[in-house]
Amino acid sequence: MLYHYVVYGSAFDGKKYDLANDFAQIKPLLDKADLSLGDFEGTINPNRALSGYPSFNAPPAVVDSIKDAGFDVIDLAHNHILDTGIEGLCSTAKTFHDQGLDTIGVNTPDQKDQGILIKEVNGIKIALLAYAYGFNGLENTISQADYDTYLKDLNMDKVAAEIQAAEEIADITVVMPQDGVEYALEPTEQQQANYRKMIDLGADIIFGGHPHVAEPTEIIEKDGQKKFILYSMGNLLSNQRYETLENYWTERGVIMEVEVTKKGDTTSISNIQPHPTWVSREPIEGATYTRDGIQNQAYDYQVFLAEDYCAGGQYAEKVPQEKQQRIETAYHEMMELLDLKW
Repeated sequence: MLYHYVVYGSAFDGKKYDLANDFAQIKPLLDKADLSLGDFEGTINPNRALSGYPSFNAPPAVVDSIKDAGFDVIDLAHNHILDTGIEGLCSTAKTFHDQGLDTIGVNTPDQKDQGILIKEVNGIKIALLAYAYGFNGLENTISQADYDTYLKDLNMDKVAAEIQAAEEIADITVVMPQDGVEYALEPTEQQQANYRKMIDLGADIIFGGHPHVAEPTEIIEKDGQKKFILYSMGNLLSNQRYETLENYWTERGVIMEVEVTKKGDTTSISNIQPHPTWVSREPIEGATYTRDGIQNQAYDYQVFLAEDYCAGGQYAEKVPQEKQQRIETAYHEMMELLDLKW
């Protein structure tokens, strides 16, 4: 979730933000899940001016929308978490905590437990870990003490220690690392080495982020079980799209539905189902938003499940043919890229 200014600016009527539309079409899928994980890239700092790229600072109202969508845990380990300083890191996490959502990838004073987050779901203990490759150089503006206190980076010695600790207290371990090259459709050798190392250390599921486009999946056999890597999830919600970047992949993402089963002392992945997503951006007739004193066209943003717009899907005939074909193309190209061999 990458909140460019236009995404929330378009939803402001002068008094409040109406962002309920953003995730309405994926809400049934998220509600069906026992545990929904999301990745929020940016900050929420009421003491700083709202802003988009290159320093992201969204209004607290975005969290209402994220909570209503059905998310349970939010990953904050990313290269923009220091965009509004340590203050912004803490206020971002607290805004989610105040709404009853857990966060991973940062440590903040308002968290009851600074240790590994464990979510117990249907008797299965799930450890959740997250790490960022870097912080856009903003780490140089804070003390080493603050760095060590608040941030979680991809130092593989630290990662190894946490994964091994998680394995002692959980049935299954999920890692959400931020790494790779922006807009690259294939992982780097470093991504592959690090993510496979995480599996070797004991992680079961890797949900990668950062490139803003999706990257392939990988199944690894270990100790007679299948482990899962998704090298990059792509964008769920943003203003990155063909019209802004001439890149169709930036308007695409994937919600990965993973089924986990526990039998006796053995917990394993029993099924995986990809759900490609696509961001719809439609101009709102007669509506504008103001930024830096300039009036701009306002847009309605919605995250679509691409499968609903493929031929025969429940919404396929509710959009113009050109848009339907663009979404259907996104679905098939995403499934081909993911190359899930389950």
